[in-house]
Amino acid sequence: MKKIIVLIISCFAIGGLLTAQTLNVQVGQVKYQFPAEQAGEMTYAEGTTLAIMNKVFTLADVATMYVDESVVKDNTVAVVYNGQTAAITVAGNVAQYLTITATGAHVNIEQSSDLAEEITYTLSGSSDDGECYISGSYKATVELNGLTLTNKTPVKSGAAVHIQNSKRIKVKVMDGTTNTLVDCASGSQKGAFYVKGHPEFSKSGVLNVVGNLKHAIKSGEYIELKEATLNVTSAQGDGINCAQYFLMKSGNVNINNVTDDGIQCDLDDTDTGSTGETTDHEDEDSGNIYIEGGTININTPGKAAKGIKSEGDLFVKAGTLNITTTGHGKWDDEDIKTKAAACLGSDAKVVISGGTLTLTSTGAGGKGINCDAEFELSGGDVTIVTKGALYYHNGTTENTNYTGNTDNVNSDYYSSSKGVKADGAITISGGKISVATAGRNAEGIESKTSILISDGEVTVNSYDDGINVGGDGSDLIISGGYVYSRAMNNDGIDGNGNVYVKGGLVFAIGSRDPEVAIDANTEEGKKLYVQGGTIIAVGKLENGASITGGTAKQTTSWTAETWYALYNGGELVAAFKTPTQSASSSGGGPGGRPGGSSSQVLVVYTSSTPTLTSGVTVSGGTTYFDGAANIGGSVSGGNSVTLSNYTSSGGPGGRP
Repeated sequence: MKKIIVLIISCFAIGGLLTAQTLNVQVGQVKYQFPAEQAGEMTYAEGTTLAIMNKVFTLADVATMYVDESVVKDNTVAVVYNGQTAAITVAGNVAQYLTITATGAHVNIEQSSDLAEEITYTLSGSSDDGECYISGSYKATVELNGLTLTNKTPVKSGAAVHIQNSKRIKVKVMDGTTNTLVDCASGSQKGAFYVKGHPEFSKSGVLNVVGNLKHAIKSGEYIELKEATLNVTSAQGDGINCAQYFLMKSGNVNINNVTDDGIQCDLDDTDTGSTGETTDHEDEDSGNIYIEGGTININTPGKAAKGIKSEGDLFVKAGTLNITTTGHGKWDDEDIKTKAAACLGSDAKVVISGGTLTLTSTGAGGKGINCDAEFELSGGDVTIVTKGALYYHNGTTENTNYTGNTDNVNSDYYSSSKGVKADGAITISGGKISVATAGRNAEGIESKTSILISDGEVTVNSYDDGINVGGDGSDLIISGGYVYSRAMNNDGIDGNGNVYVKGGLVFAIGSRDPEVAIDANTEEGKKLYVQGGTIIAVGKLENGASITGGTAKQTTSWTAETWYALYNGGELVAAFKTPTQSASSSGGGPGGRPGGSSSQVLVVYTSSTPTLTSGVTVSGGTTYFDGAANIGGSVSGGNSVTLSNYTSSGGPGGRP
């Protein structure tokens, strides 16, 4: 053995002067490669060890040594899986910093604390029982280059890939490759792909992940997605779970069949120091989600599950989001209240300034958007559909004890379907949002604090109140934009404080008496103030409304699904058509309820004197409210409608 080693070293030293040669040292499944120009002095202790570039080998462990002309790239480790084994190749310049063991296809790589260079780990090949476990204290790059890896019998971790480094980890899903990771159904791992630090996904390949124990993709810190396609086909927890923040700039995320949330970002609860306090997401970027591009498709069936859930703020600036939740609500023993599913959920605020969002929730009590603080919309196109029934605390969707009336029931004991629910203020200053709700008590857009609409397009078709401020004494203000709100069984627009209409086009439709088109809290001394803009109201306005800055007219004879032209003086303001089952002659109110035909009126308000023409033909222009109105078009034909002065009368809410 001594003569063989000395001969190899001598040939290597001489050959290195002539050609680019590499010394290969094979230890078990690991091959270390030392280029001649880097190797320098090699120390051979007779019969015991061999040191090359400060990497010390025990000769008894060396299977073979040979010299060839392999090209070695510094700072690299390649792991190639092949069935029940794996071949590992290590660049000589980092060999001294790594301790590598392999049991079949279970590979464990430990980095020395002395390592001060970033290593790139390239993982490829296939194994139906293997893993890759990397630990250390320095940042790294991991290249997934056509890897199919399932962990059945964990040796180090139950994850398929586990990176213990608490640093930035670049995860390159290599272009043109498909990679699949599946974890073990037992163990203590937090995810099939786990990074203790903060992974940054890039390149344009595909990564498929199955989380058999808990989450599919899990990081201890933030996640950034700059490219790549991430497919979570199933998970027993969240599809993607992280702390600090989640940032998506481009790429694709597809999540299906997860038990809990699609994407969840937790507050970083790391102790900040001697005070023992945890990170505040307002002081640190913690718990926040940022969607700035790419495409997200999520379908989650879990009880009270969220498509995207942030414990901090949730921002959507661009991209395409298609999110569906199908799970019913559930009872929370800790908070003593029901919890419901939601497409977007936030423990703080939700801010949408761009992008295209399609949000569908079909489970009992489900929400399109649910946030504990403010909801802000300034851009983008948002479509929300909720179809769920009421969810009761006893786990049913129907309960005869309530008989459909929840007025005297603690609201913590049931959840109703809503398009947008915000505990804080709702501000809409641009963009487009369309909401449709079905199911008992289902409301369109609700704030517990206040609502301010200054621009944008809002379209609501709801079972219960269309647009509602639920907090006592809280105001609802419309100063601009285009607002359509139709309630099948309640008020079109409902405020628990004052309601102000100062500008914009408002098309409000309430159900039959005693419900109204626009309602303020007269019982508590509040009032509806009409001060500007244009109003089309099917149903009365709140009793005692203050109407200034223009003229309100009404007609009690009109025809559903017929186009009308509304003029302000002699200027065409808008063309519109009233919905089916709204005409008094049909024998029912907007919700199809019988009776009350004489009370069903059509009210119009403009800054001058409104006039109305029925049966017109409309061409050109821009359609609004899912085709219920046209602005800027041309009208022809039709017949003049006789209008009388409108006087808000009756009791609160239009009640006699």
